[in-house]
Formats: sequence, C-alpha cells, structure tokens
Amino acid sequence: MLSVVDTGPPPPCPAPFNMAAHVLIHAESTPERIALAVVGPRGAEEWSHARLAAAVRGTATGLLERGLGPGDRVLLRLGNTVDFPIAYLGCIVVGLVPVPTSPQLTAREVAALLPDLAPAAILRDPAIACPETEAPQIAPDALRAMRELPPAPFAMGDPGRPAYIVYTSGTAARPRAVIHAHRAVWARRMMHEGWCGLGSDDRLLHAGAFNWTYTMGTGLMDPWHVGATALIPEAALPVDALPDLLKRYEATIFAAAPGIYRKILNLGTSLDLPRLRHGLSAGEKLSPRIAADWHAATGTAIYEAYGMSECSTFVSSCPARPAPAESLGWPQPGRRVAILGEDGPVPRGTPGVIAVHRDDPGLMLGYLGCEDPMDGRLRGDWFLTGDQGLMAEDGAITYLARSDDMMNAGGYRVSPLEVEEALAGIPGIDQIAVTEVEVKRDARLIMAFYTGAAPLPEDLLARHAAERLARYKCPRGFFHVEALPTNPNGKLQRRALAQFYEARHGAS
Repeated sequence: MLSVVDTGPPPPCPAPFNMAAHVLIHAESTPERIALAVVGPRGAEEWSHARLAAAVRGTATGLLERGLGPGDRVLLRLGNTVDFPIAYLGCIVVGLVPVPTSPQLTAREVAALLPDLAPAAILRDPAIACPETEAPQIAPDALRAMRELPPAPFAMGDPGRPAYIVYTSGTAARPRAVIHAHRAVWARRMMHEGWCGLGSDDRLLHAGAFNWTYTMGTGLMDPWHVGATALIPEAALPVDALPDLLKRYEATIFAAAPGIYRKILNLGTSLDLPRLRHGLSAGEKLSPRIAADWHAATGTAIYEAYGMSECSTFVSSCPARPAPAESLGWPQPGRRVAILGEDGPVPRGTPGVIAVHRDDPGLMLGYLGCEDPMDGRLRGDWFLTGDQGLMAEDGAITYLARSDDMMNAGGYRVSPLEVEEALAGIPGIDQIAVTEVEVKRDARLIMAFYTGAAPLPEDLLARHAAERLARYKCPRGFFHVEALPTNPNGKLQRRALAQFYEARHGAS
C-alpha cells in the first residue's frame, strides 16, 4: 500500500467569507460569555465576546478613517498585549492584510523586510524596534481610542483572497513572507476534531505570547470560534507561574511548545491540576520522555501536532485517537497527506518527504515577491514540506528529521543562513557557521562556530549578535575553531559542527 491518506476534500469554505466574521461569530449568540482572560497572579482582565467584537470592529473603522483600504498591507510592531489580536482582526474585518511580526526583531531585521512588504502603515508600540521609514505609524493609544468608534461592516468576499501574511525563516538568508487566504481559518476546523478536542465549555490556556502565530491560532482564534474561553498569561510572567495559573483559572486544556512542558517539569513542584483534561504541543518535536513525565505528574496526556508556517498543523494525535509511541498521529479528517519519494508516494513503511495536497484550504497562497509563488515546492498535486517522515500501515506518521539544516528555537524555525549572514561582518571573524546542538537531554540551543586569527571575547560576540538579531535567533555560545568542516568540494558540513561542542563539553 502506498503512503497516501486521502479521505476526500473537506467541506468547502462558504462564500462570501471573512476570516474575522468567522472568528467573532459568538458576539451575537453568547455576547456576555468570556472570550478572553489575560491572567496573572493578581487577577484577570476579562473580555466578553461582545466587548471583543466591538473593539475589533471599532478598530477597523478607525483604520479606514486613517485612509487605509482593502488589500493594503499593515505591519504589526506591537508588544505582548491584547492590542495585538484586536488590531490583527481589525485589519481583517475590512480587507486589510495584517503582517504580525515578533517584537524581538531588531530594527535591522525589520528594515530588511520593508522593501518587498511595502506596508501602507505600521501599527507600532514605540518600545518595539522599528527602522526609520516613510510609512505612517499608528501608536497603541490611537488604536485603543478606535475601539469606541462605530463598528465597521465585515468585508465579505472570495475566501481565497489574501487575509494575512506571516514570516518564516525558510531555508534562505532572509525571512520569507507567507501569504494566507481567509479560508485558512476554515481549515482550522479540522484541527478541532483531529487535534485539540476543543468544545465550547473549554478554558484553553496558551503559554505563548499574543504575537506568536501558534498562540494566535490555537490559543485565540480556535477558542473564540467555538465559543470557548482563551486564557493568556500576562506579559513577562516566568514559567514557574504557569502551574498556579492553570489551577487558579481552571484551565481544561494547556497549549505550549515542548520546552515549556520540560521547564515546568524541571521545577520539581507538585502539579495539582484537577480541571485539566489534556495538553497540546506544537512548534517542535515532542520528546516521548517529556510526554511520559507529564502524564505521570498530572495524569493527563499531551497531544502533538505537526505543521508549518505554510500550512499550520495537519497531522496530529487527539483525545479520541492517541498516537502510537514515537508517532505524530494521523492526518486530520479532511486532510490529504502523502510520503513522497522521487517518483511519487512511497510504499508504507518507507521514509520520504511529508507532503500535503495542493488543494488543502490551509495551504498558503504563496510567498510574497516570488516569481513562482510556491517556489518549486509543488510536485504534481503535492506540496513538499521539506521534512522526512514515514507512514505506518494504519496511516500514522512518524517524523524522522528535517530535510534541510533548519534550526528550532523554542518553537520558532530559524534559518542558519540568516544568522550567519547577520554575524559574518563582525571584525576578527573570517568564517562563521551555526547549528543546533543538544546541550542536554531534550534541550537544544543554537551555537556558533567561527574561524579567525584568535578567539574573541564571548560577551563581545553576544553583544554584536543582540544588535543584529532577535533574541531567539542569537547563538547561546561561540566557539573558535581552526577550520570549519567541509566536504571534498568545499561545502560546509553543518551537521559536523556539533562535534566541536561535544569535544569541549562531552556528548549529551
């Protein structure tokens, strides 16, 4: 049997359609129910479905009054506050195309995005880095004032038109702009059954920041659409505050990257979470040990999902169908997924590239500014993820490895080429290469290896990196070496870099 799971296409997205209208539907059916609580040790800031929708649609009116129009791209440089999702959905209400970005990006990194993006406006907190630009800027105080304006009508239209843009490191030296359609949120319905086990009575606490795409989708859009309550921790809370928040605010579902689960377990404190039904994990591979330790500590399972910026999550386990050991789970209902070799789907049990069908409603429209929107990643009817997997006889998929040298920093995919390009001009460095190193069991960090006349002070290199790169992209260690490992043709052997670390610190 070939490595293909095809249960037929999902129900078609309704037309006309607007992503924000889909997300905010419960403002009329259950207006007083709590949609969002920003939670902390001293209490919670609560938003009902009606209050949330009014703020979003008032913001939409204000953006139109600033002269913005359908199709305009709007760059979001906002912090980890409720301002972020309100502004994001406010754009989408009236057909603007929001572009959320991490507040950790430096001004240098943002400047590299602007020529291709050409934003019509920037929604910016002055505390968030941004380069000099002619694009008009709108501050948080002005955005908050817009919430009191009359609600803008939803701009309904083709579900396949652009709705928002997110950036992914890809395999290039610069981040790539991924364009998603309004229908992408419709595709998330397949996750509710196939991954989240999410219902209207749930209270889902997501450990991530408002402006992370994992949080925006799983932590906010999904709960709001089904009428559940989203719980988001206050900005800058430490990990050790999460167990208390989970219990105090009676979370029934917890969503986080694997590293957060690991850090909570490492606290060594008792985890008494009587309302918790299960956890969700995405962003990087979940260690079976972490899943087992979490179950032992809480009595609840963690359900893992696999996806990417270009297609969110489409393979997962779920409460109704836990995954076999070492497996990610199954293609979600309505998905069409294959494992491909050079000549098409391989026999089950044979490694290949994980691929999703080109007609999946959650698949991106393409990369901004690319002559071929899919950049050669289509093979027949299949979009190649670039990751290696294996399909069992029952259709379960096991993740094997990346097909490229991509790194993962706390759930953010990071291109080594981007980091190397940013650091290459540091005085005293002749060549530099970066890779991900396992520093201890289930903990991986980005490390840099460089050649030069002499070793440079590590604090100096760290300062240079902080000036040029978002914190999550910065190497956590710098190692002076005599030469970088290359093959006979002179090509860098990036995966051999870890040997330098192991030689000095011992294998993990």
